[in-house]
Amino acid sequence: MSAKQTPKQLLLSQGKLDKDIVAVTIGGKLFDLHTPVETTDPTALTPVRATEPLGLEVIRHSTAHVMADAVQRLFPGTKVTIGPAIEDGFYYDFDKPNGPFTEEDLAKIEETMRAIVKEDTEFRREVIARDAAIRLFKEMGETYKVDIIERRPVDEELTLYRHGKPDHEWVDFCAGPHVPRTGLLKAVKLTSVAGAYWRGDERNPMLQRIYGTAFPSQDALKEHLRQLEEAKARDHRKVGKELELFLFDPVAPAMPFFLPKGAFVYNKLFEYMRDLYVKQGYDEVITPQLFDPKLFRTSGHLGHYSENMYRVWTEDLLAEMTDEEKAKGFDAVAEKLRSQSFGIKPMNCPSHCAIFGARKRSYRELPWRVADFGRLHRYERGGTLHGLSRVRSFCQDDAHIFCAEEQVGAETKAFLDFFYQVYRTFGFEKIDVKLATRPDSRIGSDELWDRAEAALAEGLKAAGIEYEISEGEGAFYGPKLEFHVQDVLKRSWQLGTFQYDPNLPERFDLSYIGTDGKEHRPVMLHRAIFGSLERFFAIYLEHCAGNFPTWLSPRQAIVLTVSDKVDSYALESRDKLIARGIRADIDNSADKLGAKIRNARLARYPYLCVVGQKEAETGTLGVRSRDRGELGAISFDEFAEMVVRESQP
Repeated sequence: MSAKQTPKQLLLSQGKLDKDIVAVTIGGKLFDLHTPVETTDPTALTPVRATEPLGLEVIRHSTAHVMADAVQRLFPGTKVTIGPAIEDGFYYDFDKPNGPFTEEDLAKIEETMRAIVKEDTEFRREVIARDAAIRLFKEMGETYKVDIIERRPVDEELTLYRHGKPDHEWVDFCAGPHVPRTGLLKAVKLTSVAGAYWRGDERNPMLQRIYGTAFPSQDALKEHLRQLEEAKARDHRKVGKELELFLFDPVAPAMPFFLPKGAFVYNKLFEYMRDLYVKQGYDEVITPQLFDPKLFRTSGHLGHYSENMYRVWTEDLLAEMTDEEKAKGFDAVAEKLRSQSFGIKPMNCPSHCAIFGARKRSYRELPWRVADFGRLHRYERGGTLHGLSRVRSFCQDDAHIFCAEEQVGAETKAFLDFFYQVYRTFGFEKIDVKLATRPDSRIGSDELWDRAEAALAEGLKAAGIEYEISEGEGAFYGPKLEFHVQDVLKRSWQLGTFQYDPNLPERFDLSYIGTDGKEHRPVMLHRAIFGSLERFFAIYLEHCAGNFPTWLSPRQAIVLTVSDKVDSYALESRDKLIARGIRADIDNSADKLGAKIRNARLARYPYLCVVGQKEAETGTLGVRSRDRGELGAISFDEFAEMVVRESQP
């Protein structure tokens, strides 16, 4: 039997080993160039280039190893945990004694990384027995690595990756793959430090997470760093503070306060969606905030979502406890509260099932499209929170469609048309769709899941929309379509969703009377276009950098005076604009005109209306458009009509 060959050897045999190839795929699985493989057929290999997403992943994972090596060279006693590649780079979590990493530390680590890259040593893969791996990392004092290994399945093949010179070899427990040599990692930048709990659990030790990024060329890295600076300038938390849109306060952790201007935008988004609902045939309902736990027990959320739910109770629930129950201590009290306390709703679907099941329904009522803008509450762990994009109190443009199974195709197409119409309005052009299939923890039979997944796939095909499969990423009650929207900085965000659910109608015993006079089970389609309004607000705010279009802008125009001699005309103009339904302000302060213009631009007014003696005499406004530049002198009526036209989405 001949010895296995490496992908490098197989590619060389065909003269196809280009300099930018960092790995290969075989049957869809990723391999590095120096790992022996089963196949002897070079045509079975698909080269992965450094500029491709998979190639970047290999580069970044390898760079994480080099960073960890540099950290341990500079800070002896530091323990390593995990260091994966992520969408825009990589990170590695460290347990570092003597305090957190500083900006100065990052500079030293980068310098040491460059020295390791310059050494240009090989990444070497080594298969190791489980006991030997545990013994190795125990001897090294790497307790986190030991924990990781001990949690692995006993029959899993374990591998190490080494790099470095004989006098300093760095080793990590890792599945790979990696680039052939450290010398290929030439464009690297460490970006930030953050805290992270071991395994994401606040009960575990707090670690130090260093983020970085790597690219195949310095030009690509420079462009990425430019985009990072642009992202900082557009950060919704920064822009929201500058424009006085929202704030957070510890009195309501991770629950936003929308200030007047932010509340206007928020409500305008609802208003926009409500207007479309009329045309799309949706009925809006208002449902309670609190529900008896039996509702969530029926829906299955108590078993699958309990740790993310807020509970409330009244004193009489405690008063009803017997002395015998109280004597059992905290656990007994907690169990009673858990089983009998009301739940603040984390989603609307169970309450919509209650509405549907409140009376007999006919096939003539289907499809029934029911919308709900009710406020939702979910307990998100502290480490996952981020401004408006991940909060504990939020609203969705939530709706559910109850329909017959044969109506699913038409409803899927109608939703897709609706979805793309909305996102075109907000200037989002590139949208990737993923079909998330059944997770391991789920309710319902495989037969139901087969039909549900097939129905969504057929709906996408009928609409001519390409999609990817996200294995095991569906909700516990049904598969879903995820819409990943790319913003102006080419970042991808998951926003809208469309879910096929045969299970909740089953659990709530919902039915309708069909054409045959018999009871039939409806299908329930969960759908949201914005998704969380808070999250959409955050992403759109960064997409437009606070430059809301005229129809959505909380303030549409500001009148700026050249001197106090035209105050009366400026005030009259402002008041007439307001009378025409235009959201207008005035700056007739003692500041110079240049300062007024600068302040108005920082406030992102779509229109600046400068008035001096000439404008007062001619009844005009000197209009400057935020987006189109200088428009010159325009009559009051012409300007007002223009803004009124632009006040529609």
